[in-house]
Amino acid sequence: MSSKRSHVRRAAAVVAAGAAALVLAACGGNDADSSTNGHSGHGAATSSPSAPASAAPGQQNAADVAFAQGMIPHHRQAVEMADLAPTRAESPAVKKLAADIKKAQDPEIRTLSGWLTSWGEQMPAAGAVDHSSHGMGGMMTTAEMEGLKAASGKAFDTAFMELMIKHHEGAVTMAKTEQAQGAFPEAKTMAGAIITSQSAEIAQMNKLLGKS
Repeated sequence: MSSKRSHVRRAAAVVAAGAAALVLAACGGNDADSSTNGHSGHGAATSSPSAPASAAPGQQNAADVAFAQGMIPHHRQAVEMADLAPTRAESPAVKKLAADIKKAQDPEIRTLSGWLTSWGEQMPAAGAVDHSSHGMGGMMTTAEMEGLKAASGKAFDTAFMELMIKHHEGAVTMAKTEQAQGAFPEAKTMAGAIITSQSAEIAQMNKLLGKS
């Protein structure tokens, strides 16, 4: 009798366990669904409010536009200066520096121009560099540019580096403004690269001039 009761109890336990397993499985499925829906809902809830506060990739603001429109003519003038070095510079270090400047800034001009085009913004006029912006961003005056063109040998080397230091300092200031106020990630990345490379070149030119 006791053996029969034991079998009955065991059978009841198996049935109960099976029922419990089915219930748990059903709950587990519901939890999984609700968990998925919960994450989805959470994603929507967190991404929606943050979207207006942060710039999405490809979204620019007025500072980004000003950076591109200002840096294009600034770079063009640096390239114009660098183009004088092969035939006028005496120092191999100055010739190499000029080549490095042109190599870095020509592609940046193309990139900046591409951004302005994609944004539907006005492009700085191509062709002759505007030398009238002296005092803004370290740009040279027409007289300074003509003086550089007339120089050669050591006189050119000295004038080139002194003017380029001022020019680079202007670019670094413009780039720092972009980093502080811009929204377009790629423009901010370029600004960081300009700060790093041109600060290093300023230090190099000061050393060549015996100022450091």
